[in-house]
Amino acid sequence: MATPAPPLPPPQAARRRHSKLVRCIAIVLLALIVLVCIVVLTIWLVIKPKRLVYTIEDGSIYGFNLTTKNHLNATFNFVLRSYNPNRRVSIYYDKLEVMVYYSDEVVAFNTVDPFFQPHRNVTRLGVKPVAQDVSMLGSEARDLRLEKSAGVVELDILVKAKIRFKVGVWKSRRRTLRILCSPVTVHFSSSKNFERTFCDIDL
Repeated sequence: MATPAPPLPPPQAARRRHSKLVRCIAIVLLALIVLVCIVVLTIWLVIKPKRLVYTIEDGSIYGFNLTTKNHLNATFNFVLRSYNPNRRVSIYYDKLEVMVYYSDEVVAFNTVDPFFQPHRNVTRLGVKPVAQDVSMLGSEARDLRLEKSAGVVELDILVKAKIRFKVGVWKSRRRTLRILCSPVTVHFSSSKNFERTFCDIDL
């Protein structure tokens, strides 16, 4: 005689077990999230990261030539001061691009060699964006000629950098840093009258 099959568990009991499993998973996930938040907060309190400070310390223009066809040739010479005020955070600058804007138009470009900046350090970079046969719009070229005649020009400098932070042996993933210095007033005749320009950063 065949043995009868065991009775199936009531639906309510199955639902209760499923509900307990879901609650356990939710509690574990919540505990992990809280743990990660505590770790991040602890690291932040220990490191106490401070905002990086960038300024343009000096600026000049060499070999300026704006042709009758509105093509610009020039070399811009700037000193970018980078200040890292942090006690424990160092910075790898893996890639740097420097662009000079005139009236929202890029007129010069160059790159800077990668470098490492220790904590509580000031580094001065000589950057030389070059305008090589850059075609300008008629209105911008006309305004630039007028400013050249006046002996002074206002420019915007944008620096795009790929950086990594270093704390002890830990290194962060690569992040994009944007440094905007505006307006930068440059005298054509001399850099002696140059006034320091503070920059805004976006990280």
